[in-house]
Amino acid sequence: MKNKFISILILLSFLVMPLAGFANPVLQGGVQQNEEIRKDIESELFTGKIEHLERSDVIHMTVSQVLDSNINIEGDEFFAEVVNDVKGDTGVIIPKGTFAHGKISKTTEAKKLGRPATISLDFDYLITPDGREIPIEGKMSTQLHPVASVAKIAAQDVGYTVAGGAVGGFLALNWLGIEAAIASQGYTLAGGAAVGGAIGLAAALMRKGNDVLIAPGDEIKVKINTSVPLPVYKDTALLQHELLYPGLDIAITNIKHEEDPFGEANTITLTVMITNRSDKTVSGLDSALVNDYNAVFRPSVFGDTKLMFKQIAPGDRVVGDISFAVDNINRKFWLTFYDRRSRKALTKISIDNAYKKVSEKIKKKNDRIRTRKTNYKKERDLFDEFS
Repeated sequence: MKNKFISILILLSFLVMPLAGFANPVLQGGVQQNEEIRKDIESELFTGKIEHLERSDVIHMTVSQVLDSNINIEGDEFFAEVVNDVKGDTGVIIPKGTFAHGKISKTTEAKKLGRPATISLDFDYLITPDGREIPIEGKMSTQLHPVASVAKIAAQDVGYTVAGGAVGGFLALNWLGIEAAIASQGYTLAGGAAVGGAIGLAAALMRKGNDVLIAPGDEIKVKINTSVPLPVYKDTALLQHELLYPGLDIAITNIKHEEDPFGEANTITLTVMITNRSDKTVSGLDSALVNDYNAVFRPSVFGDTKLMFKQIAPGDRVVGDISFAVDNINRKFWLTFYDRRSRKALTKISIDNAYKKVSEKIKKKNDRIRTRKTNYKKERDLFDEFS
């Protein structure tokens, strides 16, 4: 029995030894192959240079959901999206479209004396379009510096008091008449102004500050508190995919961000050069801006309409401006022309690709227009003003 058991062990050892011998080369081959794939991907994406996201750098982002001081609480998580390429000395280190994970670190309610609500945000990591997760430490708050905050509230309260005095004087003049004002050597006006001023002061003391609302499309400035080494992207790695139609050459030579007639920064005006050597006739009415969520925005009548109604037949070459009103100016967009019969897209030209060639002067002007709103004030109902 003992000899039989030993024979079985010897037989099993001969069966297992070949398997063990083959396992290691297969595993090694898989690891080596994965490493080669990783290196190939990195060589396509990056230049090989390393730069740092430095302390005190500021990244412009827009949130992906509404953050409301009345609704959100400390600890709520959210995502934001980087709206501009972040560049080092030799190239882009954080591309537009990178997502940032954040949490609400602090909220305060709106209070009397016009003190506004506040929201403070913390950011702990980025997710790049190529799937890398980058730990960071970033912060943003709507809270003003204490000195600036007090000065703003004081100026608003003076405004309430002066307005109240003016209204009181006007009412005294209206009710008692100019004769009474002359006979009393102006005391009726002064008394009315004093009453009005008291009413205005009471309104200032009772006035509640505004709540805070940060909505998608609003830009926030996130300050970085750590130094992070990052690889530099190749320019070719950041190009968006485009759809081209043979013979229909469309070049975007300028991109301006503008306000609509109501003061909202939601208009993109493109300078477009079209050379039509195709078999199709197109016009501005056949065009649209399509964003990365496949939302479609047609030309705006508030912009330059010459190109909108222009018929571009085979053999024509035109240059002109065309404007589009969009819901969020910070999204990725493609200028798209559609076939008149099938309504299928003929071409899709990336706005992001074209924006890389826009002059720095225009980019700075666009940045100023987009970031003009900085108070994140939530509009209050008239009946809630003194509640």
